[in-house]
Amino acid sequence: MRRLRRQGPAPAVGVVHLGLGAFARAHLAVYTDEVDATGWGICGVTQRSATVRDQLAPQGGVYGVLTGGHVRIVGAVARVLDGSTQVAAVLDLLADPRVTVATLTVTEKGYRRTASGGLDTADPDVRADLAGRPPVTVVGRLVRGLQRRAAADAGPLTVVCCDNLPANGAAVERLVGDFCAALPSAEGDAVGSWIATHVTFPSSMVDRIVPATTDADRAEAAALTGVRDEGLVVAEPFSQWVLEDRFAAPRPPWERTGVQLTDDVTPYEVMKLRLLNGVHSTLAYLGALRGHRTIADAVADPALRTVAEGVLADLAPTVPPPSGVDLSVYGETVLARFADPGLRHTCVQVAMDGTQKLPQRLVSGVADALAAGRVPRYATLGVAAWMAYVALGRDAAGRELPLDDPRAADLASVRGRTDAAAVVDALLRLDAVFGPGLRDDVRWRDALVEDVKSLLSGSTTP
Repeated sequence: MRRLRRQGPAPAVGVVHLGLGAFARAHLAVYTDEVDATGWGICGVTQRSATVRDQLAPQGGVYGVLTGGHVRIVGAVARVLDGSTQVAAVLDLLADPRVTVATLTVTEKGYRRTASGGLDTADPDVRADLAGRPPVTVVGRLVRGLQRRAAADAGPLTVVCCDNLPANGAAVERLVGDFCAALPSAEGDAVGSWIATHVTFPSSMVDRIVPATTDADRAEAAALTGVRDEGLVVAEPFSQWVLEDRFAAPRPPWERTGVQLTDDVTPYEVMKLRLLNGVHSTLAYLGALRGHRTIADAVADPALRTVAEGVLADLAPTVPPPSGVDLSVYGETVLARFADPGLRHTCVQVAMDGTQKLPQRLVSGVADALAAGRVPRYATLGVAAWMAYVALGRDAAGRELPLDDPRAADLASVRGRTDAAAVVDALLRLDAVFGPGLRDDVRWRDALVEDVKSLLSGSTTP
């Protein structure tokens, strides 16, 4: 079978995207493709692996998005660079005056943040980037690219973070500032001053479920299109992008394609992180413990459906609803999306990187509920499920559950432990996940211990 290839010329590059994984290709690249405007092609940059480049380069950057038995061919990606070997080319693009937007999807762990949200300057890769080697971290690449842009007098740039971080624009701006501050004073002051007057960091909220692509997905797409697509991604029909309207330079007219431009992304962001992502993580950990393979399997389990509905009820009072949004309807829509059996989003995939995800998905909402005088039963169970997942390392049938987390070494001390109180107390000491206020809340700690005890004993029902 012949391979999918681009027909006609690629669009001129106006956007650089750092972290060209499946989500970016199924989300912001689709919005950009639908703009159908000249000059807004994307140069995608992989972070550490050449896999995506090797998939897309022979196809001229085009690929398909498989959604509900239909394949949409996307041509917005004009060029793909391997970030591990083509660093100079990445920095040159960030300094190109024709490029006016840089977008980011590197996952929560890719930003190398401390527990307080600052740049982790003790991280070996961050230290090496600061010392002047070809940068490998996303913040290092941004700052070094912006240095070149300033030297070339290439004009302003907008940096749009599309990862699940609270106030993600401000978060990235802080990290960039921390990197500049850690440079020698003359160098750091110069680039920091230029960034302050030439670069904006609008916040955004992105939403689309994009499970890992399987061989079965590729076979289905090939049957539908008649071509072989090595870059295929799979996505649900739903897609949303809410973007703060604060740009330093020209941008694609994304509002033509359904992007919501707003002065304040925060209500959308909090709603999504707590009511969608918080429920998603809860279902992932409990589902994995019960032996369910996919999120759809988990939400079809009546006991876990009850938990999911309970998490929504627990956390909805902590969410300021965006204008015109009914949170109860939003929650029902979330569960309907999760129930789609065609997505095959695995529990263990969603369970990855728990130490990076839980603070904004569950812990912050729990803290708000506790501050309001109530212990949120089901959201607490979601946190307990993560603790039990880490400690048990196996499901109800005895199958191993992978611990894929950047802080896996910190979690190793509880692996295999059966004393619920010891597990809870050890994990509550992780400042990257829990602050001292939560750690010292006796009511919540006791509720966690009871839930973890139940889960460790083999009970995975509420």
